[in-house]
Amino acid sequence: MHDADEEMREIKREIVESRGLVIKTNNLTNALAADLKSISKRQIAFERRAIWNSAAANALFVVVVIGVVKVAWDSRVDSVQAETKGAREKVAKLETDLRDASRRSDERVKAEGAAAAFYELVRAERRQEVIDGFDALRKEPITRAELAYFTDAVDRARSELSIRSYQQGLDHARTGRWHEAAVSFEDAIRQKDSASHVPSARLQLARAYRKLSRQRDAVPILTQLSEASPDKEIMDDATMLLAECLVDIQAWNDAKSTLRSFIRRFPDSRLLNDARMALADLNVKH
Repeated sequence: MHDADEEMREIKREIVESRGLVIKTNNLTNALAADLKSISKRQIAFERRAIWNSAAANALFVVVVIGVVKVAWDSRVDSVQAETKGAREKVAKLETDLRDASRRSDERVKAEGAAAAFYELVRAERRQEVIDGFDALRKEPITRAELAYFTDAVDRARSELSIRSYQQGLDHARTGRWHEAAVSFEDAIRQKDSASHVPSARLQLARAYRKLSRQRDAVPILTQLSEASPDKEIMDDATMLLAECLVDIQAWNDAKSTLRSFIRRFPDSRLLNDARMALADLNVKH
């Protein structure tokens, strides 16, 4: 009986211990489940953050790559545009140079034609046409040598025409055709006023003016010749003719002054006695 009770107590004790173990095991299981659940949640959160971080990193990498590609692309585009612009400018410059060269070539061909035609006028001694055509020729792009040659040719033509007009004027004066003489002398002076015969032409023109009763036109010419003529040989003639013109227009005092100046300046002139007689006559009459 006593043994049976002991066994019963032992069984009860084992049952209680087993129940305690079951409870502990259940608690440990629950705790382990809770830990597993917590670990799972943390793992899921970690994986989610990892996914987002990876996505952000990938996005950042893509943005960086796109930025680098864009910078490289823009740099290449700028380089190509600069090269294209330079090529266009070079082509435009070459086209401009080509047009300028073509224009200069055309102008030169035209100038050569004009120079050849002008040279034919010079060879044919068509003096007036040479003079008239020279102004137009100077506007052409001829060489300096051509311009110098044609300038000399025009100068010779002017001299020859001036001499011819001067000689015609002398011929008219000898026959008393004073109007034609005046026209010829005016043309001689106009053709080339720096020629050596022009002072004589001016003197003869003044004489023709006097014959045509145009003393007032003759006086300025004679005044200049008497004071500063390039040809010293005609100064006494000009001064004496000036005095005669002043007498004609009744400028008595000016005529007397001119005659006194003549006597003082030209003591060796062949007209000295004429001047003295004319002065004496003026002093008596006026």
